[in-house]
Amino acid sequence: MAGWMWLRCVVGPHLQRIHRSPEQSRPEGRSGRRGWNYQARSLEKHTHSILGWASALWSLSYYSSPLLLCYLYRKGYICSSKFVPVSQYVGTVLVCLLGVACLRGWGRWKNSEYLQFISILEETKTNHTPANKKKLRCYDFDFASWPSDFSWTEVSSPKLSKGGVSLLKPEPRLRGAADSVLNSVRTLPCHIISFLIAHSFGRRMLYPGSVGLLQKAMRPMLQQGQARLIEEFDGQRNKLVACDGNNIDTMFVDRRRDGGQNGQTLVICCEGNAGFYEVGCMNTPLEGGYSVLGWNHPGFGGSTGVPFPQNEANAMDVVIQFAIHKLGFQLTDTVIYAWSIGGFTATWAVMSYPEIQSIVLDASFDDLLPLALKVMPDSWRPLVQHTVRQYMNLNNAEQLLKYQGPVLLIRRTRDEIITTTGPEDIMSNRGNNLLLKLLQFRYPKIMTDEGVRVVRQWLGASSHLEEASVYSGYEVDDDWCTSVLQSYQADRDVLFPWSVGEDMTVEGRRQLALFLARKYMQNFDTTHCTPLPATEFHSPWRL
Repeated sequence: MAGWMWLRCVVGPHLQRIHRSPEQSRPEGRSGRRGWNYQARSLEKHTHSILGWASALWSLSYYSSPLLLCYLYRKGYICSSKFVPVSQYVGTVLVCLLGVACLRGWGRWKNSEYLQFISILEETKTNHTPANKKKLRCYDFDFASWPSDFSWTEVSSPKLSKGGVSLLKPEPRLRGAADSVLNSVRTLPCHIISFLIAHSFGRRMLYPGSVGLLQKAMRPMLQQGQARLIEEFDGQRNKLVACDGNNIDTMFVDRRRDGGQNGQTLVICCEGNAGFYEVGCMNTPLEGGYSVLGWNHPGFGGSTGVPFPQNEANAMDVVIQFAIHKLGFQLTDTVIYAWSIGGFTATWAVMSYPEIQSIVLDASFDDLLPLALKVMPDSWRPLVQHTVRQYMNLNNAEQLLKYQGPVLLIRRTRDEIITTTGPEDIMSNRGNNLLLKLLQFRYPKIMTDEGVRVVRQWLGASSHLEEASVYSGYEVDDDWCTSVLQSYQADRDVLFPWSVGEDMTVEGRRQLALFLARKYMQNFDTTHCTPLPATEFHSPWRL
């Protein structure tokens, strides 16, 4: 029995922190504290540090392998005569690391806190009851060893296709059979290069948070943020298994028992390209008293996989299914809140689940392609277009137009990330394009050339004073605009697009265009990465 327990300590996960719920007793000398960092003894601490450095060197070697292999080849080290000595050297290093791992296991075996943890973990894997899960949630450890709490296989999902959930695909160009074959042969090199770009530096440029070295650097901050969510907000960490087999790391804070109206609404948060729920936009609705469900992109934090659009949508799907079937929320009580690149999964969610109450998009964009073209050389334009459309087609606007519910867009007036020229040019903010496409689809008779012109004039205002000046300059009557829209809604089919404004004067359409722009978008005078205050987060406008 002792030998088996030592072996479990050798291969067991790294324990980082111990949480305690309010009803549990606290060990002597730790009164008044909801949690504390796990105190490894000297042997475990030093051996774990050695293994950590070995892991970091391996990650560094992996990312620099193309340059390293070229250097070794030029120096003549890649040849059969060098293979045996190198193999012996690698074997010696592996044996030494194995010995270090055994010593770390011995150190853990001598620590009562780790022994208690590993016993609870093994018991939970054998008997996955709510009582065991509650005990296990008192520990923060490597998420790879966390038992799964929910899988997409537990519920039937008619939205699944062969490769996962359904995505909108770019429309293919119509060609004859002969032209199609000839074109495929001619563009084969472009296809190969695009694939290599997307699966190497392209994906890492788009989602830098998926890079292991960055996650290692951020680990102390992420652990601190997770401890705060669990110990101050009674957050519940869960592992979800998506339809592609990826494990999705989630955090749920339940406010339904607090009695507030906001607590009855679930806000599902979609983070940015270097955002994690531990330190991301999840904090904004939390401060507003909402129930909140945060999750990490595939390849971020405890989530596995890589964040390509298909994997992202698969993850979003299992998060929504989990909210419905395990947490007990209705789609009509669910709001999707996204920051930056999280707009892709947010718009996919409301497109695929149109019963969702509403969506809030903060500092998001309409389409990835213009932003990708901004950072790449002009000579690469055809290659960038092909790569984005085939492998990274974040078509937020196209997905959002499929949704009929309330929408709120939050534009950062000094945004330096989603502008195509610079933060000083507010008209190059791609949030403007997202608003215009949405209004032109929903209200085509209002958003004529004149309607688009006045909305662009309003979007060009760089301060609240300038906005008010444009708004008052066209003498917009909010009460009249509301009555016109309510009358149309009461008398006709309410599905968008609406034909309201068809028989209206130019002045009337201008007023409605500005009124709708102001209702669908709010400005926040800050940069892209500034956290959104809870006072700026609210439900979208609805008639």
